[in-house]
Amino acid sequence: MADLAKLYDSVVEGNAKAAKIITQEALAEGADPELLVNEYMIKAMDEVGRRFEENEYFVPELLIAARAMKGCLELIKPLLAAKGTEPIGRVLIGTVKGDLHDIGKNLVSAMLEGGGFEVTDLGVDVSPEKFIQAIKEKNINIVALSALLTTTMPAMKTTIDAFKASGDRAKVKIMIGGAPVTQQYSDEIGADGYSDNASSAVSLARKLAAK
Repeated sequence: MADLAKLYDSVVEGNAKAAKIITQEALAEGADPELLVNEYMIKAMDEVGRRFEENEYFVPELLIAARAMKGCLELIKPLLAAKGTEPIGRVLIGTVKGDLHDIGKNLVSAMLEGGGFEVTDLGVDVSPEKFIQAIKEKNINIVALSALLTTTMPAMKTTIDAFKASGDRAKVKIMIGGAPVTQQYSDEIGADGYSDNASSAVSLARKLAAK
């Protein structure tokens, strides 16, 4: 019998191999994939986020926990899709035009996925047109913009302005983040929210998805 408490512990500890084995055993025994995600994996990632906020965990621990979660999700996603289970929300994420940094974006993407969101990652140097095209194709409800340079921050405003011009701004919530980004800048450019780290980005996305 698969020990599901150990599934939780394995994700928190970032033991990808153990997490995957326990997930495989549980599914083979007929465990509900939705239960595994909601009661064990998402709660484990919430605990990882809490430890990060309390400075008990740092970026490396976040990354290995997210990797463990991702390995489990690879097994579970096809089963959830077959059941017609809807994610908490659908997030489109990318680093804005002119910016090639992706470490922070990748971490946020992994944490969002671990938090129960369906994530489409457009990568780096993403033009406003590419963001707009993707929301039309993917039924997106949250767009996450990343910038790591003060020189590329204005591309966030350009992207939001492009959403307004295309008539798509009201369809999505927009959250922004990155080293030089502030709450004040978020307010100035008309974003719906700002986060300064990957853990709080999940909390923000949940709030935006609920609106």
